[in-house]
Amino acid sequence: MKRFVLEGTDYVYPQTTNKILKAYLMSKGVKESDIMINYTPFGFSDWQTEVSKIKAFGSAGVKTAVVSTINGDANVPFYKELGNQGIKAEDIPVVAFSVGEEELSGMDTKPLVGHLAAWNYFESVDSPANAEFIKEWHAFTKNDKRVTNDPMEAAYIGFNAWVKAVEAAGTTDTDKVLDTIIGVTVPNLSGGYATVMPNHHITKPVLIGEIQDDGQFQIVQQTPEVVGDEWSDFLPDSKNLISDWRKPLNCGNFNVATGKCGGKGS
Repeated sequence: MKRFVLEGTDYVYPQTTNKILKAYLMSKGVKESDIMINYTPFGFSDWQTEVSKIKAFGSAGVKTAVVSTINGDANVPFYKELGNQGIKAEDIPVVAFSVGEEELSGMDTKPLVGHLAAWNYFESVDSPANAEFIKEWHAFTKNDKRVTNDPMEAAYIGFNAWVKAVEAAGTTDTDKVLDTIIGVTVPNLSGGYATVMPNHHITKPVLIGEIQDDGQFQIVQQTPEVVGDEWSDFLPDSKNLISDWRKPLNCGNFNVATGKCGGKGS
């Protein structure tokens, strides 16, 4: 891919993500003129013009991809319009950061086969832990058609990590739990483990899934568990920052160049 459309909902997560993506792509030799960035409001539904712009941008004889940080309900009409305008994955593939099984559950996904999503979990993960989780979810909802998704696994991991930290602290007091949660390790649903690191991010695998005609994802690529990066190395304002919440540093944005903490610190 040589041209990229960074399409997002107009709020902090897509804007920050696209700022990082633009810097990353340009560091790999992609020209600024080959990066188109666009934002739409929450709940946006009139996608005909916007998708036409994407189609035109991708019709310049240069292989083009879309990275989508469109959030929430706006995804449904966005993907429907891709289908309406005949944009197939082999023409202009879309990789989404905010589309999972729940968003696809009410859609005809046949025109969307081959488009991609990046998550840390998909329902199609083949592991005993995931099979048991899905079984319990269906029993709870009394509906075998209800899907699971990445945010559900995140809640599963987060709650179990909190429980272990509370047990270690002997209290639910927030400050004391924060002292004991670093280093806590709990199972994820992929058959591996999530560990809470000193930056208060956890280790997770990164999965790329390809949309199937049944609304599920076929996992086409998966990394081992990796540590979440709290500050982007691709942005000048944050490349010298680290986060380490252990004592005595106890800092969420410590500048290694100046030796100073720009946030909470001791």
